[in-house]
Amino acid sequence: MVKSASTLTRAPATGRQRERLKLTQLSPATVLIAGFAVIILIGTLVLALPWAAAGGHSIGPIDALFTATSAVCVTGLIVKDTPVDFSLFGQMVILVLIQLGGFGYAGAAMLLGVALGRKIGLRERMMFQQAMNLLTLDGLVKFLRWLALCTVFIEGGAAVLLMLRLAQDLPPLQAGYAAIFHAVAAFNNAGFSIFSDSLMRYRHDWMINLIMAATIILGGIGHIVLYELHRYVRRETFRISSHAKLVMAVTLVLILIGGLGLWMLEATNQATLSGLSWDKQATVAFFHSVSARTAGFHTVDLSHLRGASLYLLILLMIIGGSPASTAGGIKTTTAGIIFATLWDTARGRQEVTVFHRRLPLETVANAFLLAFLAFALVTGATLLVLAVEQLSFEHFLPVLFEVSSAFGTVGLSTGNGGALSYAATFGDFGKMIIILMMFIGRLGPITIGMLVVARTESRVRYPEEKVLIG
Repeated sequence: MVKSASTLTRAPATGRQRERLKLTQLSPATVLIAGFAVIILIGTLVLALPWAAAGGHSIGPIDALFTATSAVCVTGLIVKDTPVDFSLFGQMVILVLIQLGGFGYAGAAMLLGVALGRKIGLRERMMFQQAMNLLTLDGLVKFLRWLALCTVFIEGGAAVLLMLRLAQDLPPLQAGYAAIFHAVAAFNNAGFSIFSDSLMRYRHDWMINLIMAATIILGGIGHIVLYELHRYVRRETFRISSHAKLVMAVTLVLILIGGLGLWMLEATNQATLSGLSWDKQATVAFFHSVSARTAGFHTVDLSHLRGASLYLLILLMIIGGSPASTAGGIKTTTAGIIFATLWDTARGRQEVTVFHRRLPLETVANAFLLAFLAFALVTGATLLVLAVEQLSFEHFLPVLFEVSSAFGTVGLSTGNGGALSYAATFGDFGKMIIILMMFIGRLGPITIGMLVVARTESRVRYPEEKVLIG
Protein backbone atom coordinates (compact mmCIF):
# COMPACT_ATOMS: atom_id res chain seq x y z
CA MET A 1 0.00 0.00 0.00
CA VAL A 2 1.32 3.47 -0.93
CA LYS A 3 0.80 6.12 1.68
CA SER A 4 -0.62 9.41 0.61
CA ALA A 5 1.46 12.55 0.64
CA SER A 6 -0.67 13.94 3.45
CA THR A 7 0.35 11.13 5.77
CA LEU A 8 4.02 11.49 4.90
CA THR A 9 4.13 15.23 5.42
CA ARG A 10 4.28 16.45 9.04
CA ALA A 11 1.64 18.97 9.90
CA PRO A 12 2.96 22.43 10.71
CA ALA A 13 3.56 23.00 14.42
CA THR A 14 1.00 25.00 16.30
CA GLY A 15 1.95 28.02 18.42
CA ARG A 16 1.90 25.96 21.64
CA GLN A 17 4.06 23.27 20.06
CA ARG A 18 6.58 25.86 18.91
CA GLU A 19 6.79 27.27 22.43
CA ARG A 20 7.40 23.78 23.82
CA LEU A 21 10.09 23.21 21.21
CA LYS A 22 11.82 26.44 22.22
CA LEU A 23 11.69 25.37 25.87
CA THR A 24 13.31 22.03 25.11
CA GLN A 25 16.09 23.82 23.23
CA LEU A 26 17.05 25.99 26.21
CA SER A 27 20.52 25.32 27.56
CA PRO A 28 20.92 23.79 31.04
CA ALA A 29 22.44 27.07 32.25
CA THR A 30 19.38 29.01 31.06
CA VAL A 31 16.95 26.63 32.75
CA LEU A 32 19.04 26.68 35.93
CA ILE A 33 19.07 30.47 36.12
CA ALA A 34 15.36 30.67 35.32
CA GLY A 35 14.62 28.09 38.02
CA PHE A 36 16.44 30.08 40.69
CA ALA A 37 14.74 33.27 39.51
CA VAL A 38 11.30 31.64 39.78
CA ILE A 39 11.99 30.40 43.32
CA ILE A 40 13.14 33.90 44.31
CA LEU A 41 10.04 35.45 42.76
CA ILE A 42 7.72 33.05 44.60
CA GLY A 43 9.61 33.69 47.84
CA THR A 44 9.31 37.44 47.30
CA LEU A 45 5.56 37.25 46.81
CA VAL A 46 5.09 35.14 49.95
CA LEU A 47 7.39 37.26 52.13
CA ALA A 48 5.60 40.41 50.96
CA LEU A 49 2.33 39.09 52.43
CA PRO A 50 1.18 40.72 55.69
CA TRP A 51 1.17 37.28 57.37
CA ALA A 52 4.92 36.98 56.87
CA ALA A 53 5.61 40.16 58.82
CA ALA A 54 5.58 40.29 62.61
CA GLY A 55 3.51 43.47 62.71
CA GLY A 56 0.94 42.28 60.18
CA HIS A 57 2.03 44.88 57.62
CA SER A 58 3.89 44.05 54.43
CA ILE A 59 7.64 44.71 54.52
CA GLY A 60 7.47 46.03 50.96
CA PRO A 61 8.48 44.53 47.60
CA ILE A 62 12.15 45.58 47.58
CA ASP A 63 12.87 44.32 51.10
CA ALA A 64 10.93 41.13 50.36
CA LEU A 65 12.95 40.62 47.16
CA PHE A 66 16.19 41.30 49.04
CA THR A 67 15.32 38.79 51.78
CA ALA A 68 14.14 36.12 49.34
CA THR A 69 17.29 36.50 47.22
CA SER A 70 19.51 36.38 50.29
CA ALA A 71 17.77 33.18 51.46
CA VAL A 72 17.68 31.36 48.10
CA CYS A 73 21.26 32.40 47.36
CA VAL A 74 22.17 31.20 50.89
CA THR A 75 23.80 34.50 51.79
CA GLY A 76 22.43 35.95 55.02
CA LEU A 77 22.57 39.69 54.37
CA ILE A 78 19.45 41.21 55.94
CA VAL A 79 17.55 44.48 55.61
CA LYS A 80 14.93 43.27 58.10
CA ASP A 81 15.68 41.70 61.48
CA THR A 82 14.64 38.06 61.06
CA PRO A 83 13.37 37.38 64.63
CA VAL A 84 11.82 40.84 65.06
CA ASP A 85 10.38 41.84 61.69
CA PHE A 86 9.15 38.43 60.53
CA SER A 87 6.41 36.27 62.00
CA LEU A 88 6.90 32.57 62.64
CA PHE A 89 5.36 31.95 59.23
CA GLY A 90 7.81 34.36 57.61
CA GLN A 91 10.76 32.74 59.37
CA MET A 92 9.62 29.29 58.19
CA VAL A 93 9.38 30.60 54.62
CA ILE A 94 12.95 31.89 54.91
CA LEU A 95 14.06 28.48 56.23
CA VAL A 96 12.41 26.66 53.30
CA LEU A 97 14.01 29.08 50.83
CA ILE A 98 17.42 28.45 52.41
CA GLN A 99 16.97 24.69 52.07
CA LEU A 100 15.79 24.98 48.47
CA GLY A 101 18.58 27.36 47.62
CA GLY A 102 21.21 25.17 49.24
CA PHE A 103 20.01 21.97 47.63
CA GLY A 104 19.58 23.79 44.36
CA TYR A 105 16.72 24.06 41.91
CA ALA A 106 18.11 21.28 39.74
CA GLY A 107 18.67 18.96 42.69
CA ALA A 108 15.20 19.62 44.13
CA ALA A 109 13.55 19.02 40.74
CA MET A 110 15.45 15.78 40.19
CA LEU A 111 14.79 14.57 43.74
CA LEU A 112 11.06 15.19 43.28
CA GLY A 113 11.14 13.22 40.04
CA VAL A 114 12.94 10.31 41.70
CA ALA A 115 10.46 10.35 44.61
CA LEU A 116 7.54 10.19 42.15
CA GLY A 117 9.18 7.32 40.29
CA ARG A 118 9.63 9.38 37.13
CA LYS A 119 12.49 8.58 34.77
CA ILE A 120 15.17 11.26 34.83
CA GLY A 121 15.90 12.46 31.32
CA LEU A 122 19.13 13.71 29.79
CA ARG A 123 18.14 17.38 30.11
CA GLU A 124 17.51 17.05 33.86
CA ARG A 125 20.83 15.25 34.27
CA MET A 126 22.69 17.94 32.32
CA MET A 127 21.03 20.67 34.37
CA PHE A 128 22.03 18.92 37.62
CA GLN A 129 25.55 18.51 36.26
CA GLN A 130 25.67 22.23 35.49
CA ALA A 131 24.36 23.14 38.94
CA MET A 132 26.81 20.88 40.78
CA ASN A 133 29.71 21.59 38.41
CA LEU A 134 30.20 17.84 37.93
CA LEU A 135 32.67 16.38 35.43
CA THR A 136 30.48 13.47 34.27
CA LEU A 137 26.86 12.37 33.98
CA ASP A 138 27.60 8.90 35.34
CA GLY A 139 25.85 7.87 38.56
CA LEU A 140 23.93 11.13 39.01
CA VAL A 141 20.77 9.54 40.45
CA LYS A 142 22.79 7.49 42.94
CA PHE A 143 24.72 10.61 43.92
CA LEU A 144 21.47 12.57 44.28
CA ARG A 145 19.99 10.00 46.66
CA TRP A 146 23.18 10.02 48.72
CA LEU A 147 23.16 13.84 48.78
CA ALA A 148 19.62 13.91 50.15
CA LEU A 149 20.46 11.39 52.88
CA CYS A 150 23.72 13.19 53.70
CA THR A 151 21.87 16.51 54.04
CA VAL A 152 19.29 15.02 56.40
CA PHE A 153 21.97 13.23 58.44
CA ILE A 154 24.26 16.25 58.90
CA GLU A 155 21.51 18.80 59.48
CA GLY A 156 19.69 16.42 61.81
CA GLY A 157 22.82 15.58 63.78
CA ALA A 158 23.79 19.24 64.12
CA ALA A 159 20.24 20.13 65.20
CA VAL A 160 20.24 17.48 67.94
CA LEU A 161 23.61 18.62 69.30
CA LEU A 162 22.60 22.28 69.20
CA MET A 163 19.30 21.53 70.93
CA LEU A 164 21.10 19.78 73.80
CA ARG A 165 23.07 22.96 74.40
CA LEU A 166 20.34 25.53 73.68
CA ALA A 167 17.89 23.70 75.97
CA GLN A 168 19.96 25.01 78.87
CA ASP A 169 19.02 28.60 77.95
CA LEU A 170 15.66 28.34 76.16
CA PRO A 171 12.33 26.53 76.62
CA PRO A 172 12.29 23.10 74.90
CA LEU A 173 10.18 24.06 71.87
CA GLN A 174 12.09 27.28 71.30
CA ALA A 175 15.40 25.47 71.72
CA GLY A 176 14.35 22.84 69.18
CA TYR A 177 13.23 25.45 66.66
CA ALA A 178 16.42 27.49 67.09
CA ALA A 179 18.54 24.35 66.74
CA ILE A 180 16.84 23.28 63.50
CA PHE A 181 16.96 26.78 62.02
CA HIS A 182 20.66 27.26 62.73
CA ALA A 183 21.59 23.72 61.68
CA VAL A 184 19.92 24.18 58.28
CA ALA A 185 21.41 27.67 57.87
CA ALA A 186 24.90 26.47 58.84
CA PHE A 187 25.01 23.43 56.54
CA ASN A 188 23.65 25.51 53.65
CA ASN A 189 26.15 28.24 54.51
CA ALA A 190 23.48 30.91 54.97
CA GLY A 191 24.11 33.44 57.73
CA PHE A 192 20.48 33.84 58.80
CA SER A 193 19.85 33.62 62.54
CA ILE A 194 16.78 33.89 64.75
CA PHE A 195 18.92 35.78 67.24
CA SER A 196 19.22 39.51 66.46
CA ASP A 197 22.90 39.47 67.45
CA SER A 198 23.65 36.37 65.34
CA LEU A 199 25.80 34.22 67.68
CA MET A 200 27.42 37.00 69.71
CA ARG A 201 25.83 35.73 72.91
CA TYR A 202 27.69 32.45 72.41
CA ARG A 203 31.08 33.86 71.44
CA HIS A 204 32.82 32.03 74.32
CA ASP A 205 30.76 28.85 74.14
CA TRP A 206 33.11 26.23 72.67
CA MET A 207 30.28 23.75 72.04
CA ILE A 208 28.17 26.14 69.94
CA ASN A 209 31.27 27.38 68.08
CA LEU A 210 32.53 23.87 67.37
CA ILE A 211 29.17 22.48 66.20
CA MET A 212 28.45 25.45 63.96
CA ALA A 213 31.99 25.56 62.53
CA ALA A 214 31.98 21.82 61.77
CA THR A 215 28.57 22.05 60.08
CA ILE A 216 29.70 25.06 58.04
CA ILE A 217 32.86 23.26 56.91
CA LEU A 218 30.91 20.14 55.90
CA GLY A 219 28.50 22.28 53.89
CA GLY A 220 31.23 24.37 52.26
CA ILE A 221 33.76 21.65 51.44
CA GLY A 222 31.62 20.36 48.58
CA HIS A 223 29.26 17.43 48.19
CA ILE A 224 31.59 15.80 45.67
CA VAL A 225 34.39 15.66 48.24
CA LEU A 226 32.08 14.28 50.93
CA TYR A 227 30.77 11.65 48.53
CA GLU A 228 34.29 10.67 47.52
CA LEU A 229 35.41 10.37 51.14
CA HIS A 230 32.30 8.29 51.87
CA ARG A 231 33.15 5.90 49.03
CA TYR A 232 36.81 5.80 50.09
CA VAL A 233 35.90 4.83 53.66
CA ARG A 234 33.58 2.11 52.33
CA ARG A 235 36.40 0.83 50.08
CA GLU A 236 34.37 1.54 46.96
CA THR A 237 37.35 3.48 45.65
CA PHE A 238 41.01 3.23 46.53
CA ARG A 239 42.26 6.66 45.53
CA ILE A 240 41.46 10.19 46.58
CA SER A 241 41.22 12.44 43.52
CA SER A 242 43.41 15.50 43.02
CA HIS A 243 40.24 17.60 43.24
CA ALA A 244 39.43 16.34 46.75
CA LYS A 245 43.05 16.71 47.87
CA LEU A 246 43.21 20.28 46.56
CA VAL A 247 39.91 21.21 48.22
CA MET A 248 40.94 19.84 51.62
CA ALA A 249 44.45 21.31 51.44
CA VAL A 250 43.33 24.82 50.44
CA THR A 251 40.47 24.74 52.97
CA LEU A 252 42.85 23.85 55.79
CA VAL A 253 45.40 26.48 54.73
CA LEU A 254 42.75 29.22 54.50
CA ILE A 255 41.30 28.36 57.91
CA LEU A 256 44.77 28.48 59.49
CA ILE A 257 45.86 31.67 57.70
CA GLY A 258 42.54 33.39 58.42
CA GLY A 259 42.46 32.34 62.06
CA LEU A 260 46.08 33.24 62.80
CA GLY A 261 45.77 36.48 60.85
CA LEU A 262 42.68 37.64 62.71
CA TRP A 263 44.20 36.60 66.02
CA MET A 264 47.36 38.67 65.44
CA LEU A 265 45.52 41.68 64.03
CA GLU A 266 42.85 41.84 66.73
CA ALA A 267 44.76 40.60 69.82
CA THR A 268 45.32 44.16 71.04
CA ASN A 269 41.92 45.53 69.96
CA GLN A 270 39.96 46.41 73.09
CA ALA A 271 36.64 46.19 71.20
CA THR A 272 37.17 42.60 70.02
CA LEU A 273 39.82 40.22 71.42
CA SER A 274 41.90 42.18 73.89
CA GLY A 275 41.16 41.22 77.48
CA LEU A 276 40.06 37.68 76.61
CA SER A 277 42.02 34.59 77.56
CA TRP A 278 44.14 33.05 74.80
CA ASP A 279 41.75 30.13 74.31
CA LYS A 280 38.74 32.44 73.91
CA GLN A 281 40.71 34.61 71.49
CA ALA A 282 41.57 31.51 69.48
CA THR A 283 37.91 30.41 69.48
CA VAL A 284 36.68 33.75 68.13
CA ALA A 285 39.43 33.98 65.49
CA PHE A 286 38.95 30.37 64.35
CA PHE A 287 35.17 30.72 64.09
CA HIS A 288 35.34 33.86 61.97
CA SER A 289 38.00 32.35 59.73
CA VAL A 290 35.56 29.50 59.00
CA SER A 291 32.45 31.65 58.77
CA ALA A 292 34.00 34.40 56.65
CA ARG A 293 34.60 32.19 53.63
CA THR A 294 31.00 31.18 53.24
CA ALA A 295 28.59 31.19 56.17
CA GLY A 296 28.13 34.69 57.57
CA PHE A 297 27.56 34.02 61.27
CA HIS A 298 29.50 36.27 63.61
CA THR A 299 30.30 36.32 67.33
CA VAL A 300 31.78 39.85 67.51
CA ASP A 301 30.59 43.20 66.14
CA LEU A 302 32.42 43.43 62.81
CA SER A 303 32.16 47.21 62.76
CA HIS A 304 34.75 47.21 65.56
CA LEU A 305 37.32 45.23 63.58
CA ARG A 306 40.41 47.03 62.33
CA GLY A 307 40.73 47.88 58.65
CA ALA A 308 43.36 45.20 58.06
CA SER A 309 41.08 42.56 59.60
CA LEU A 310 38.17 43.60 57.40
CA TYR A 311 40.38 43.40 54.33
CA LEU A 312 41.55 39.93 55.34
CA LEU A 313 37.91 38.86 55.65
CA ILE A 314 37.20 40.35 52.21
CA LEU A 315 39.90 38.14 50.68
CA LEU A 316 38.46 35.08 52.42
CA MET A 317 34.92 35.94 51.29
CA ILE A 318 35.95 36.36 47.66
CA ILE A 319 37.67 32.95 47.67
CA GLY A 320 34.62 31.37 49.32
CA GLY A 321 34.00 27.64 49.65
CA SER A 322 34.48 24.71 47.29
CA PRO A 323 32.80 23.59 44.05
CA ALA A 324 29.57 21.56 44.27
CA SER A 325 28.80 23.10 47.64
CA THR A 326 26.39 25.74 48.91
CA ALA A 327 29.16 28.34 49.06
CA GLY A 328 29.88 31.19 46.71
CA GLY A 329 33.08 32.99 45.74
CA ILE A 330 35.65 31.92 43.18
CA LYS A 331 36.08 28.64 45.15
CA THR A 332 39.04 27.04 46.90
CA THR A 333 40.12 25.05 43.84
CA THR A 334 40.30 28.21 41.73
CA ALA A 335 42.57 29.86 44.30
CA GLY A 336 44.66 26.70 44.55
CA ILE A 337 45.07 26.42 40.76
CA ILE A 338 46.05 30.09 40.45
CA PHE A 339 48.72 29.77 43.14
CA ALA A 340 49.96 26.50 41.63
CA THR A 341 50.19 28.18 38.20
CA LEU A 342 52.10 31.15 39.58
CA TRP A 343 54.45 28.83 41.46
CA ASP A 344 55.15 26.63 38.43
CA THR A 345 55.54 29.66 36.17
CA ALA A 346 58.04 31.23 38.57
CA ARG A 347 60.02 27.97 38.49
CA GLY A 348 60.09 27.99 34.69
CA ARG A 349 57.68 25.09 34.20
CA GLN A 350 55.36 25.12 31.19
CA GLU A 351 52.81 22.74 32.72
CA VAL A 352 50.77 23.19 35.89
CA THR A 353 50.79 20.22 38.24
CA VAL A 354 48.82 19.50 41.40
CA PHE A 355 49.58 16.44 43.52
CA HIS A 356 51.67 14.91 40.71
CA ARG A 357 48.86 15.37 38.19
CA ARG A 358 49.01 17.71 35.18
CA LEU A 359 46.11 20.13 34.87
CA PRO A 360 44.45 20.78 31.48
CA LEU A 361 45.12 24.21 29.97
CA GLU A 362 41.36 24.86 29.83
CA THR A 363 41.05 24.37 33.60
CA VAL A 364 43.90 26.81 34.27
CA ALA A 365 42.44 29.37 31.85
CA ASN A 366 38.98 29.11 33.45
CA ALA A 367 40.50 29.63 36.90
CA PHE A 368 42.10 32.91 35.83
CA LEU A 369 38.93 33.91 33.95
CA LEU A 370 36.82 33.35 37.06
CA ALA A 371 39.25 35.33 39.23
CA PHE A 372 39.21 38.23 36.76
CA LEU A 373 35.41 38.21 36.55
CA ALA A 374 35.20 38.26 40.35
CA PHE A 375 37.59 41.23 40.51
CA ALA A 376 35.64 43.08 37.81
CA LEU A 377 32.25 42.39 39.37
CA VAL A 378 33.23 43.29 42.94
CA THR A 379 35.09 46.42 41.83
CA GLY A 380 32.33 47.51 39.46
CA ALA A 381 29.53 46.92 41.96
CA THR A 382 31.44 48.81 44.67
CA LEU A 383 31.90 51.75 42.30
CA LEU A 384 28.19 51.70 41.40
CA VAL A 385 27.03 51.63 45.01
CA LEU A 386 29.37 54.46 45.99
CA ALA A 387 28.14 56.52 43.04
CA VAL A 388 24.43 55.77 43.44
CA GLU A 389 24.41 56.30 47.20
CA GLN A 390 26.75 59.33 46.87
CA LEU A 391 28.97 58.05 49.66
CA SER A 392 32.28 59.56 50.74
CA PHE A 393 35.64 57.78 50.99
CA GLU A 394 35.08 56.74 54.62
CA HIS A 395 32.31 54.43 53.38
CA PHE A 396 34.54 52.72 50.83
CA LEU A 397 35.67 49.80 52.99
CA PRO A 398 32.18 49.01 54.40
CA VAL A 399 30.71 49.09 50.87
CA LEU A 400 33.51 46.90 49.49
CA PHE A 401 32.95 44.52 52.41
CA GLU A 402 29.19 44.38 51.70
CA VAL A 403 29.66 43.78 47.98
CA SER A 404 32.27 41.07 48.61
CA SER A 405 29.95 39.42 51.11
CA ALA A 406 27.15 39.42 48.55
CA PHE A 407 29.34 38.02 45.77
CA GLY A 408 30.72 35.33 48.07
CA THR A 409 27.17 34.62 49.35
CA VAL A 410 28.62 34.99 52.85
CA GLY A 411 26.32 37.30 54.79
CA LEU A 412 28.86 39.08 57.00
CA SER A 413 28.45 42.83 57.26
CA THR A 414 29.83 45.78 59.15
CA GLY A 415 26.20 46.54 59.99
CA ASN A 416 23.95 49.56 59.97
CA GLY A 417 24.63 50.37 63.62
CA GLY A 418 21.98 47.90 64.73
CA ALA A 419 20.98 44.35 63.92
CA LEU A 420 20.75 44.84 60.14
CA SER A 421 23.32 44.63 57.37
CA TYR A 422 25.01 47.72 55.96
CA ALA A 423 22.84 47.35 52.84
CA ALA A 424 19.83 48.38 54.95
CA THR A 425 21.14 51.96 54.70
CA PHE A 426 21.03 51.87 50.88
CA GLY A 427 18.24 53.12 48.67
CA ASP A 428 16.26 50.82 46.40
CA PHE A 429 18.79 50.97 43.56
CA GLY A 430 21.70 50.27 45.91
CA LYS A 431 19.84 47.27 47.30
CA MET A 432 19.16 46.02 43.77
CA ILE A 433 22.91 46.03 43.07
CA ILE A 434 23.50 43.86 46.15
CA ILE A 435 20.62 41.59 45.09
CA LEU A 436 22.20 41.13 41.66
CA MET A 437 25.59 40.37 43.24
CA MET A 438 24.05 37.69 45.47
CA PHE A 439 22.34 36.11 42.45
CA ILE A 440 25.53 36.11 40.37
CA GLY A 441 27.57 34.84 43.31
CA ARG A 442 25.26 31.87 43.89
CA LEU A 443 25.07 30.75 40.25
CA GLY A 444 28.62 31.71 39.35
CA PRO A 445 29.90 34.39 36.95
CA ILE A 446 30.79 31.81 34.29
CA THR A 447 27.25 30.33 34.35
CA ILE A 448 25.78 33.80 33.90
CA GLY A 449 28.36 34.61 31.23
CA MET A 450 27.39 31.54 29.21
CA LEU A 451 24.07 33.26 28.47
CA VAL A 452 25.83 36.32 27.09
CA VAL A 453 28.83 34.91 25.27
CA ALA A 454 28.54 31.87 23.02
CA ARG A 455 31.47 29.54 23.68
CA THR A 456 32.82 28.14 20.43
CA GLU A 457 35.78 25.87 19.81
CA SER A 458 38.11 27.25 17.17
CA ARG A 459 39.96 24.83 14.90
CA VAL A 460 42.25 27.54 13.56
CA ARG A 461 45.81 27.89 14.88
CA TYR A 462 47.55 31.17 14.20
CA PRO A 463 51.32 31.75 13.91
CA GLU A 464 53.08 32.32 17.22
CA GLU A 465 54.58 35.70 18.05
CA LYS A 466 56.03 36.92 21.32
CA VAL A 467 54.82 40.04 23.17
CA LEU A 468 56.84 41.86 25.79
CA ILE A 469 55.45 41.89 29.33
CA GLY A 470 56.67 43.27 32.64
